[in-house]
Amino acid sequence: MRRTLCPVAILFKRENQARSVDWRDNEDEFPLTTREGGAHPCDALNPRPMILFPAIDLKDGKCVRLLRGDMARATVFNDSPAAQAKAFAHAGCEWLHLVDLNGAVEGHPVNRAAVQEILKAVQVPTQLGGGIRTIENISRWFEAGVKRVILGTVAVKEPGLVKAACKQWPGQIAVGIDARDGIVAVDGWTKQSTMRALDLALRFEDAGVSAIIYTDIDRDGAMGGVNIDATVTLAQHLTTPVIASGGVSSLDDLRELRPTEEHGIIGAIVGRALYDGRVTVPDAIRVLKGD
Repeated sequence: MRRTLCPVAILFKRENQARSVDWRDNEDEFPLTTREGGAHPCDALNPRPMILFPAIDLKDGKCVRLLRGDMARATVFNDSPAAQAKAFAHAGCEWLHLVDLNGAVEGHPVNRAAVQEILKAVQVPTQLGGGIRTIENISRWFEAGVKRVILGTVAVKEPGLVKAACKQWPGQIAVGIDARDGIVAVDGWTKQSTMRALDLALRFEDAGVSAIIYTDIDRDGAMGGVNIDATVTLAQHLTTPVIASGGVSSLDDLRELRPTEEHGIIGAIVGRALYDGRVTVPDAIRVLKGD
């Protein structure tokens, strides 16, 4: 059952939340101001649609989808990631979600050329994760034109680096939390930590993180629907916005996700369903806007 807060409860919650960045306040997608109420950017007075993030996962220079994060179970959907990015852009997407899968496993950027080709091919803002574990690499990606950098493994191993990056690039750092049964996985999902997803998210509540990208690994690429309960539970404990990832298989999944915006879930990453043709970019945007 979805929890709905009464107006008095909403006001109380806002008064007790830290100030946080609302990065959707301007057309360039970067924060200009902070606001009370934190990271839950959509409310009755200022409704905003959820954002669709089409996913482009890069392995060996190609656009692929994995099944439950298994690098040995990759399906190639496009030999040209730049062409795929153009297709998503022409279909009307507002953001692209890029992941360097090889980089995530090896611990440093690997598919740099493919990412750079995407950045040259489209004007759509991009968020990028996978193997980004130093301030130098974060800086290089921003210089290359990436709009938001996603930090995952380093958030577990070097939280101080994440906090330093948030100070250096306010509103442009997201934390990627990939979990199996609520426990965070690292190094491209190849290793399991002992940290709970919620504990990791709470670690950065006052750091200025622009979003938490939460992926249920067992749902990713499996077309079994989003783990809405786990995602909502996470979001309800945070003031940081949450982006849902893993398992979208149909427009019905997005329709089910749409009302959770009141809990601070501001977007959805969609991968295989777009490549299989079960979902189109225009239809997904329409559903997430509530049309």
